[in-house]
Amino acid sequence: MKSLAAVAAAALIALPLAAVAQSSSTHNSAAKPAAKPASKPAPKQQAAKSGTQAKKPQVSRSAAKAVEEVTPIDADANVVLTEADLAVAQKVHTGRIQCELGADVTVTADEKKPGFFTVSTKGARYRMHPVESRTGAIRLEDGRAGAMWLQLGNKSMLMNQKQGVRMADECQAEAQVVFANEMKKNPPRSLLDDPTPSK
Repeated sequence: MKSLAAVAAAALIALPLAAVAQSSSTHNSAAKPAAKPASKPAPKQQAAKSGTQAKKPQVSRSAAKAVEEVTPIDADANVVLTEADLAVAQKVHTGRIQCELGADVTVTADEKKPGFFTVSTKGARYRMHPVESRTGAIRLEDGRAGAMWLQLGNKSMLMNQKQGVRMADECQAEAQVVFANEMKKNPPRSLLDDPTPSK
């Protein structure tokens, strides 16, 4: 019984000492600031140091279509085209373009205002201009109507984001038909393909 009382008394004395030791170690660690990790230069700084410009990542056509489809349309009516926009406008396929399900879209360049186009389909007519694309695809927009014409290498589509509908899909100008046939003969290499030839 006496030994039990002695153990209890020793424990009561040890507890305050442990608390003091813990608070002093916490105090010491708080007094010393944590060492800062060496900061790495931002990717742009690294590119500038190496003297090379970072290339835009390659995006598959299906991914580009998905990204562009959900990219909001700029509703600014006071559009001033840049030299880059005018360069993109030179790549737009014009004329009557056949689409799936018997639909067609007619793209006509505005002769009086370079870089602007009239894009029309059954029951709809839009005045469009090129805008910068996040994926490198050719993208025309009518900001007031909320419509977009997306041109990829092998096909195009007309969409009205404001109404939430695809008005025409799988549209192919003559050059896109040629491109699509070439893709069938020589499919693009998948990122999952093994780059090393099998022995």
